[in-house]
Amino acid sequence: MPQFGAHMSIAGGHANAVDASVKVGFDTVQIFTKNNKQWSAPPISDDDAARFRNALKNAGMPAAVGHASYLINLASPDDTTRAKSVAAMIDEVVRADQLGLTDLVMHPGAHMKAGVEAGIARIAKSLDEIHAATAGATVRIALETTAGQGTSIGHELEHLQGILEGVAAPERLSVCVDTCHIFAAGYSLDPAEKYDVWIELLERTVGVERVRVWHINDSVKGLGSRVDRHAAIGRGMIPQATFERVLKDSRFAGCPMILETPKGEEQGRDLDSVNLDVLRRLSR
Repeated sequence: MPQFGAHMSIAGGHANAVDASVKVGFDTVQIFTKNNKQWSAPPISDDDAARFRNALKNAGMPAAVGHASYLINLASPDDTTRAKSVAAMIDEVVRADQLGLTDLVMHPGAHMKAGVEAGIARIAKSLDEIHAATAGATVRIALETTAGQGTSIGHELEHLQGILEGVAAPERLSVCVDTCHIFAAGYSLDPAEKYDVWIELLERTVGVERVRVWHINDSVKGLGSRVDRHAAIGRGMIPQATFERVLKDSRFAGCPMILETPKGEEQGRDLDSVNLDVLRRLSR
C-alpha cells in the first residue's frame, strides 16, 4: 500500500495533526508549519517540535510533508514582494527542518503578466537565495504542479524543468504532482496510453525520481479548464482509472499520497475516512 495521508490542522500544536491522522488511519500527514494566511509567526518551540517528532515516531510514520504559505510569490516582478516572499520561504524551510519534514511543498509563483520566462528566472534566483540562507537544511522544497489559473507558473512540466535547470543546487529540490492540477492544466492520464505519454514527458523534463510527493485530488472542473477546484475522489471529472494507475505505479510506491479534498462529515462518517477507503480500494 502507498503512504496515504491528508492535510491536517495544526491548531493547538503541530503534534495534533499527527494524532488526527492516526485516528483516521493514515500513514503520513501534511501540515502548514504556521498560519497559512500570515507572513510571519512566532518561532516553533523546541518542546513543540519534539512533540511533533515523537508523535510521528510513535505513529510509525516514516515521512511527513509541509506546505508553504499561499502568500509567497517568488516569481513576483515587484522587488518588495519578492524579497518578502524569499524571507518568508527561508522561515518556512527553517521551521520545516526543525519539525523533521522530508519535503516542503511550494507553489512556484505567478509572473503577474511579466512573462513565464521572467517568472521562472525570478523563481530560480529566489531559490538560490533561500538555499544560501538555509545551508545544512535537509528538507527539500517540492515544486508543485499547478492548474494554470491566472499567471501561475507550473502548469507545464517544462516550467518546472526551467526552474530546476536554473538553480545552483537542484539536488535540494523535489516535485509534487497534484492530480487535480495536472488534469485542469490539460494533462490526461487516461487511457493507459496517455498515462505512458505523460510519464515519458515527466522523465524528459524533471525526472520521475524527483517526484517525492503526490496530492491526490479529484477535479470539480473538466480537463484543461485551468481551474483549481478539488473534489472528493470519484466525485469529480477525473476517471478513477487515473487514480488507480498512479497508486499502483511502483515508481511512486514510496511517495506520500496526500489528500487535499473537502473536509466534513457525510452520514456520520469523516470525509477523510471516506476518501481513504476509496484510495485503498483503488490501490489493491
